[in-house]
Amino acid sequence: MKDRESMFIEFITSVRKREKEDSKSRTEKHIDSDKEKELERQARIEASLREREREVQKARSEQTKEIDREREQHKREEAIQNFKALLSDMVRSSDVTWSDTRRTLRKDHRWESASLLEREEKEKLFSEHIEALTKKKREHFRQLLDETSAITLTSTWKEVKKVIKEDPRCIKFSSSDRKKQREFEEYIRDKYITAKADFRTLLKETKFITYRSKKLLHESDQHLKDIERILQNDKRYLVLECVPEERRKLIMAYIDDLDRRGPPPPPTASEPTRRSAK
Repeated sequence: MKDRESMFIEFITSVRKREKEDSKSRTEKHIDSDKEKELERQARIEASLREREREVQKARSEQTKEIDREREQHKREEAIQNFKALLSDMVRSSDVTWSDTRRTLRKDHRWESASLLEREEKEKLFSEHIEALTKKKREHFRQLLDETSAITLTSTWKEVKKVIKEDPRCIKFSSSDRKKQREFEEYIRDKYITAKADFRTLLKETKFITYRSKKLLHESDQHLKDIERILQNDKRYLVLECVPEERRKLIMAYIDDLDRRGPPPPPTASEPTRRSAK
């Protein structure tokens, strides 16, 4: 009897011990699982921090590069402005060449401030400066010609030169008399083209001239005299006073054109059709 009781107690003790061991094992497994999850969470946090640090470093690097680019651009723009100022001070004539001018510019201390610029860039800025000088002097020279009332569409450079040669705008335009003459002759051509275009506009505005004018001219010269009497009150007619034959040709060409086209259609020709459609 005692042996059975002992055996039962041992059995119960053994079961409880096993249950205790199993419980401890489950607890340890649970703890290990929590630790593993915590380690994974920490690893994710560290990876996220490293990624964020890489992004910050990349952004900082790009920002530094952008600052460097802006700094270089600012230096280049400053060099360009310094070189333009040098050209403005040292190059006053548009009749000079780059090769000659460069030797003079090198002697100025400001030449070094444009060291960032390539040779081609400097030459390009020089060309632009010469173009601007030429344009400005050309505008002033043409302004002088506009103001010279003695100039007509048939004036010659030999005649005009005597009148304007002492004017600073003539002197500064060019040291070459041939260049002045070319510009003057181009000016006269432009004026002549404009004058003829303006006169054609005047003819179109003159209602007295019609498709019947050619027939009236064949009947009598008085019609042409009447036309010219009307036109002579307009400066667009008077500006061609120096070329009366050309002016007469323009009048006759316009009259011939009106004759070819014939009478204009009545302005209300389509009115009956519109009324009948209602």
